[in-house]
Parts: sequence; C-alpha cells; structure tokens
Amino acid sequence: MNPFDEEKRNPSEPDTDKEARIDRRTWLTGAVSLLGTTAAGLLTPALLPAEEGGSVRPTHVPGRGPSPYGVRAQGETVQRLPTATHSLTPHHALHGIITPSALHFERHHNGVPSINPDRHRLLIHGLVDQPRTFSMSDLVRFPSVTRTLFIECSGNSGHEWKGPTGKTVQETHGLMSTSEWTGVPLSTVLAEAGIKPDAAWVLAEGSDAAAMTRSLPLAEVLNDALLCYAQNGEALRPEQGYPLRLVIPGWEGNTCIKWIRRLKLGTASFMTREETSRYTDLMPDGTARQFTFVMEAKSVITSPSGGQRIEPGFVEIRGLAWSGRGKIVTAEVSTDGGRSWHTAQLQEPVLSQCHTRFRFGWRWNGDETIIQSRCTHETGYIQPTRAALVAARGVHSFYHYHAIHIWKIDRRGTVTNGQV
Repeated sequence: MNPFDEEKRNPSEPDTDKEARIDRRTWLTGAVSLLGTTAAGLLTPALLPAEEGGSVRPTHVPGRGPSPYGVRAQGETVQRLPTATHSLTPHHALHGIITPSALHFERHHNGVPSINPDRHRLLIHGLVDQPRTFSMSDLVRFPSVTRTLFIECSGNSGHEWKGPTGKTVQETHGLMSTSEWTGVPLSTVLAEAGIKPDAAWVLAEGSDAAAMTRSLPLAEVLNDALLCYAQNGEALRPEQGYPLRLVIPGWEGNTCIKWIRRLKLGTASFMTREETSRYTDLMPDGTARQFTFVMEAKSVITSPSGGQRIEPGFVEIRGLAWSGRGKIVTAEVSTDGGRSWHTAQLQEPVLSQCHTRFRFGWRWNGDETIIQSRCTHETGYIQPTRAALVAARGVHSFYHYHAIHIWKIDRRGTVTNGQV
C-alpha cells in the first residue's frame, strides 16, 4: 500500500492489506482467544491461514482415501546422504531419539543382498552338543524381546581424526541411528544347540556377497545380544539386514552382523579379515588395539550445526548424547569455546545404550563464538576433548573417534565445522 493512501482510506473500510500480512503466530493467538467465545467451526474465514503451496482450499475438496502403506507429506524431502558403501542419517532434521527406518544409516561391504525369507536359514555349529538349523518361522516362535538401542559405525566421525572434514552433522555424525529392535535373545537360540564347556568365542557370518564375519567373545554376547527380525514395529528393511540380523547393545556396528546365516562356536577368535586388517585402532607407537567393541560416551549438537544459519536472539541448542556403557547422566553445553559449561536438560526417555536428546536455551548476541557439547555416562566417564583423545590415541587411527565436536558461528549466523 502507498503510504500516502493511508490517510485517504475510509476508517470504516477493512484494511485488507493488513489482513493479508497476518502471520502464523498472529493467527494462532487470535484463534485461541476466539475459541473462548465461539465454536471452532465458526472461526472467521479471513483469520484462517491460506493453504501453502496451492490455491485449492482443503476444506472445500475431499482428501485422498486410505492407502495400503503410508507415505510422507508432500514437501517433506529430508533424506539420507548416500555414498558407494554407506548412507548417512540427517540428524539435523530429526526429532526425538527414534530414527525412522527409512532414514536409519546403512553400511554394507558388497551391496544389499536380496533374500527370500522363506528360504533363509541360520546354522549353529562348532562347539555345540547338536548342530542346528533354524528357519525364520522357527525363530519367530521363540519368546521375543524389544529394546530401543543405538547402533553406531565404528568409523562414525572417523575423518575428524585429522581435522575438520564434514561440513554438516550428517557428514560428521551420520553413521549412527537409534531404533526399536525386536527379536529373540541369542542365548535362547544357542541353548537349543547346547553350548560345550570349552566354547569361548562365536563367529557370526552374514549372507551378503562379502560374507561379512566377526569373532565375538561368547560370555559377553550371551548377556544381551539379540537376533532381530523387526525394526520400529515392522520387518527389517533389506539394508538393515532383512530377514535377520544381530544387534549387540552398545557395540560397534560392524559386530551387529546383518543378513546373518551362520554362528560357529570355537575356543578362540577366528581372526578374520574384518578384525585384523580392519576395525583395529592404530596407536602412536605402531601397535594396534584389537577387539575394541564398545562405543564410548559421545555427544553432538545437531541444531544449530554445520550448514545452518541462526539469527540474534533466543536459540534452543539441541543435540544427542549416547554411550555403549550405559545411560547418559549429564549433558553439558558451552557457548564460549569451552571456557564455561552449562548443564543441559535431558529429554525423556533416558535409556541405557540409547540416544538421549538434550536441550539448552541460549540467547545469541550476534558475536562470533564456538558452541560444543560433552556428556557423562553412568560409569563417570566424561567425553574427552580432541586434544586429550589425540594425546592418548594419536591421529593415525580411523575408528572410535568420540571427542567433543565444535561448531563455529560467525557474525552472520553461519554455522561451520570448527574442529582444529
């Protein structure tokens, strides 16, 4: 509207230009007050928000009918970031702690196999009283267990060992996800075959073209490992191991063998390619740590994070914390480069060996700064700084990087990877 026309307008006429500029917050405030004196169905049409992205009013046109399998809303386009061997979870765009199955990170060594569940079999042999073969129907008949657990690739954040590499939290921390897993306890199935007294290790092998294998200490995996056939309430997706995978709470993802077809019990580790030439931690003196299964305490701010932009004023800092050794008991946030730390709010539920979401209210004054988070799990272990981790482990490793991650915010509000 021309400012000179303001004086010419008849005061009794409605200001249609002002009505067109009503934003969502104004509408919500007005709607709440109106509901106190009138029925919701009688709200003035002019106060209702216009449909975004279309001219047809949804209240005037019947919606689509039921579908056999749900789809997400038009315009919702968040997705994984795929590479040749894996895809990365978009943590910056997610809420809560459960990762949707379609966005759960994937990692495979020679592609995703296509397996007929009716023909799939799990063989148990080696140091057992009676070798056994189980069909999927056999396994589903056993008493089931459901647990909410994170799985993290041991190479998650691995490129950060040598300095800032990933531009976004999806690139730096996208090889981890949390799901609700359902299956039968490994101990239940092994008991059916009978474990010989001298059995100390178990070899788990997948049905993929790489025949991915890992040796696992029997006494430890008998405690809580699961042979899972369901994820987030439905059958596993092919890239997550359909029709059967191993899930070991808190252990590196490569031990959670997907498309599992064989379990062989023995007296010692089987020293396969994946646990000798790979998945070992190279130390500064040239030696390598082997069988470092547990993922240590780790956290990351997911918003604001790399690739995002903020405005001066109130900002809710949000992130995830997790540990393979138990529950997260504290998450802290620093907004001044680590000079001071503030306790963040842990959002329920807080579960063992599971992602825990944290929140911290902050008011940004527009100055350049660094934000970061750290966590403590129930054993008392505190997530280390990058300097402390490098001092202990050097920079020649690739796996099990769990140092405090830094995001830098410039005066424009642009967030970038601030690792040094």
